[in-house]
Amino acid sequence: MKIKDTKSLCPECGKSLSAEVYDEDGKIFIKKTCDEHGEFINTYWGDDQLYNKMDEYTPSITKIENPSVPDEISCPNNCGLCSKHETSTVLGLIDVTNRCNLRCPVCFANAAAAGYKYEPTQDEIRQMLRNLRSLKPHPCPAIQYAGGEPTVRKDIVELVEMAKEEGFTHVQIATNGIRLAKKESLAKELKDAGLNTVYLAFDGVTPEPYINNRGKDLLPFKLDAIENCRKAGLGVVLVPTLVKGVNDHQIGDIIKFAFDHSENIYGVNFQPVSFAGRTPSEHVEEQRITIPDFVSIIEEVTDGQVPTESFYPPSSVEPIAEFISLLDEEDTAKVTLNCHQHCGIATYVFREKTDGPGKDKLIPITDFIDVDDLFNKLKEYNEKLKSGRFGSRKRVLAGLTGNLPKMVHTSRSPEELEITKILINVFARGDYDALGNFSKDAMLISCMHFMDPFNFDEDRVKKCVIHYATPDGRIIPFCTMNSMYRESIEKKFAQPLKSNK
Repeated sequence: MKIKDTKSLCPECGKSLSAEVYDEDGKIFIKKTCDEHGEFINTYWGDDQLYNKMDEYTPSITKIENPSVPDEISCPNNCGLCSKHETSTVLGLIDVTNRCNLRCPVCFANAAAAGYKYEPTQDEIRQMLRNLRSLKPHPCPAIQYAGGEPTVRKDIVELVEMAKEEGFTHVQIATNGIRLAKKESLAKELKDAGLNTVYLAFDGVTPEPYINNRGKDLLPFKLDAIENCRKAGLGVVLVPTLVKGVNDHQIGDIIKFAFDHSENIYGVNFQPVSFAGRTPSEHVEEQRITIPDFVSIIEEVTDGQVPTESFYPPSSVEPIAEFISLLDEEDTAKVTLNCHQHCGIATYVFREKTDGPGKDKLIPITDFIDVDDLFNKLKEYNEKLKSGRFGSRKRVLAGLTGNLPKMVHTSRSPEELEITKILINVFARGDYDALGNFSKDAMLISCMHFMDPFNFDEDRVKKCVIHYATPDGRIIPFCTMNSMYRESIEKKFAQPLKSNK
């Protein structure tokens, strides 16, 4: 059954093609034909029921008021952003180098294999930061330095300081952790400069996934990097690149590892492999893991404690962001997480320790609160706030305080009672400091499935909220950058590799 028409890419030549997304045998597929390279049929989502459920959380549209490129060419052939784009930038990315101290087969950045050096100057990086902050109506609030391996730059601490100077409230780096492991003082230097989070590539809890994905056993480096960050009080998010048959069987072990090191690990963001860069493409369907595959594995390895029903797309939290924004009299134009409903999925999970040899109990947030009821009630309050039918902030909070207990499920243990109390403080009493306690007690388990030329969908690109800033002034959605633009931009600003000596 046909679901929609869209635009996609030819995996061989990169040409933009008309494509069809359709439902067949309980799965969602995308099909397109290139005049030169023939027909391509690839899995889009592994389960049509979950696909349809996510459609209940279609995000709002918040167009950029000051696009960087003219809207003259059909999407996605003129990214920059143009006026066709339907969302603001929530997370900006800057590749600060294409140098790396590894050569990973799964690297979509194609780092170190290009034969040239791409490394923007500090002045160029500052301008890219300012371009992100100048977006209207929503300046980008968060920045991630990526690459390549950003820590190979000797001035990475200065770059973190620069991001804070330019007004970013959240700064993180995507890293393999090797330099953080080898240089114990680096974590503290980064923390003191204003770094909020280390986005650490972490493919498993045994050597084998690293040998396959990264070419060598990196587990000892990961452990040392996490420990050095813990000593420095620096938060870590684990980022496993999932490849079917390589590390999908370790998803449960990775989550357990995160909870065991929850003093400074706040979440796990699983990323199914994107078939770009140097990843072999002839085994795409064999190695493809879609979001439904991921949540099914979670349900299985947790013995049903964290079921599929406990996961929601990021766009579902829009009512919460809008509610907080409307209550803040000083700022009613905050950026919101309104990415496409099929880009990712997430939930918060709590762990209750058990005595003896049995497994610890995992409790998703949906066990405590009727999430859909909360979202719907917040939508109702948001409409009343916008129409002025409530006279004051206190009356709004009082109304929510009265309704929230009806949404909270009966608690069965002191741990669950404490978590429920935190939720009431956050949502009903406007105590946003309680969010800190919430984050300490909960582990964010998420999956973001970035696109490649095989499953590329123009509709998703238009609602992307993760954007690269580039030295030529453009701001480019993540998946078009890595599927279409990376090589041309890097070559345009490249230096001979020998200049690195």
